[in-house]
Amino acid sequence: MLRDALDGLTVVDFTQIGAGPTCTMLLADMGARVLKVEAPGGELGRGLGPGWIGDDSALFHAFNRNKLGVSLDLKSPQGLAIARRLVADADIVVESMRPGVMARLGLGPEALMDSDPALIYCSISAYGQEGPYAARAGVDGIVQADSGLMSLIGLPDGEPCKVQAPVVDVMTGYVACMGILAKLAQRARSGQGGYLDVNLLNSALALQQSSITSYLADGELPVRAGSAAPYSAPNQAFETLDGWVMVAAYMPDRWNRLCSLLGLEQLAQDPRFATSPQRVANRAELVVRLTEVFRTRPTSHWLSALKEVDILCAPVASYEDVARHPQVAANRMIGQVSHPGLGAIRMPGFPINSARENARPSTPAPACGEHTRAVLLGMGYAEGELGALRDAGAIHCAEASCAVQAVS
Repeated sequence: MLRDALDGLTVVDFTQIGAGPTCTMLLADMGARVLKVEAPGGELGRGLGPGWIGDDSALFHAFNRNKLGVSLDLKSPQGLAIARRLVADADIVVESMRPGVMARLGLGPEALMDSDPALIYCSISAYGQEGPYAARAGVDGIVQADSGLMSLIGLPDGEPCKVQAPVVDVMTGYVACMGILAKLAQRARSGQGGYLDVNLLNSALALQQSSITSYLADGELPVRAGSAAPYSAPNQAFETLDGWVMVAAYMPDRWNRLCSLLGLEQLAQDPRFATSPQRVANRAELVVRLTEVFRTRPTSHWLSALKEVDILCAPVASYEDVARHPQVAANRMIGQVSHPGLGAIRMPGFPINSARENARPSTPAPACGEHTRAVLLGMGYAEGELGALRDAGAIHCAEASCAVQAVS
């Protein structure tokens, strides 16, 4: 089971919103003990709705399952001292502060790795730790624009669009997790940890591997083409009588079968449409001819007919469709997290070996400071010390954690 692959490892998580929390959630999903450190007011992601689940955003719940919540005021000497103790017992630190902030707190990679050479330290930023943009803040949408990704999305005469799901944040989280797992493999051989510089810009460029490579090869700027693939045709969504169907019929045999199915055999003989590159060059005329036929029947008809002749197709699904998709159900990819106060919270689960891994329960995203008391008791702090730290504002303990026993 991957869900216990990282048992015994401790991660201290100084991240917020999307990229860092995705990384640490994946580590938690694989069994690491993740201590999510937040300021007493909570991280920014808690307020980024809609939607809302209780007092916090759905976004926060989506990226923070299986973690323990510890709330510290890093601006106070006592809170900072606790953070240093947490890190001293950790295998991995993940942070997403602006470059230089952690170093000013005495929690930077140089200081921590000097005292613990086995530590794996991952910094996640918008543009990287060095270079002319290193000090710039950036979020998913800004980097979608700055990386060229938005230049690909939309219709030719329309405004540039962004992917509404925070794909750059999530991609960056997966990249960071991949780097940490690689460092763990290296550490198993050498005993040495190491530093990882992960950033949204690099991840956004990696998302565009094929399109950027194409531009660098021929110097041709991509053209926004809606749902169409820039490298093949027909490979896009077509309007039907009652919706849209995505069709990929650019291979020669499938193109010929599509023409026969639609009663457009003459297109198969038209030199303008003889090959996929020629169909790409004459896409506008091709789409008009195909759409005229697709609009005559409902999506369900075309799905059945296209599948019958082995042409790749799918409905353009809404989230309502996804929620009842039979393969999503078979994969157990929409999981359910049970929250003691909010009930069942549904969200995408762990994506590898999903049917088996998601059969195991997950814990919900923590309330701000929910496990502060339990974690600190497990570190050896006495109740009286916790009271003094709480009174000084150095820590925050959620009411829900008052009855929790010490977490070792």
